Amino acid sequence: MTETPKKFRRRAEARPDEVLDAALAVFVEKGYAAAKVDEVARRAGVSKGTVYLYFPSKEALIEGIVRRAVAPIALRALPDLETYEGDPRVPITMLLTVLIQQLARPEAIAVPKLILREVLSFPFIATFYRNEVLDKVMPALVRLIRRGVDSGTLRKVDPELTVRSIIGPLLAHVALGELFGIMPEGGDLALDRFVANHLDILFHGISTQPAEARP
Repeated sequence: MTETPKKFRRRAEARPDEVLDAALAVFVEKGYAAAKVDEVARRAGVSKGTVYLYFPSKEALIEGIVRRAVAPIALRALPDLETYEGDPRVPITMLLTVLIQQLARPEAIAVPKLILREVLSFPFIATFYRNEVLDKVMPALVRLIRRGVDSGTLRKVDPELTVRSIIGPLLAHVALGELFGIMPEGGDLALDRFVANHLDILFHGISTQPAEARP
């Protein structure tokens, strides 16, 4: 039996990512409703049949885009949120650092932009994003905050509402910039400065003060 040459195997392995790159570009450019699978295929340099081989529908394409975007978070940050027993500020910092590292790439920031723009018109996107991302990250963060409160590292804050205070400002920051065009001085999202400032405000608000520390 003739073995498939390695360069062709590598090409086949890369095709799903090439298709997703093309789909993301077309969705951002045309909008999800107006985008056609034919356009995705042309942009990826493959046949329409090849696109459907990996992604059987346009809906599957956007699901693949979201899964790929959140994979680094699931692999690197989520396990620490679930198991960390020390100061909760450490894994929270790591989570937001991983996020801004991903969002610093132009193709990565296009994903939340696309979701924010399309989610009201296509509720399945919100449902999918909730199932794949929020329903995994938010409960893990709630448990992390609760452990911090129980250990005395954090003040007696409401864990569930505190998680909204952790995630909400980042979503609002991206929305202000990408939907409304309100950028920080410098003309870009300045994600590293934003996260540093956000964590400074957040940790001063939820951390136990010396007078409150348990003996």
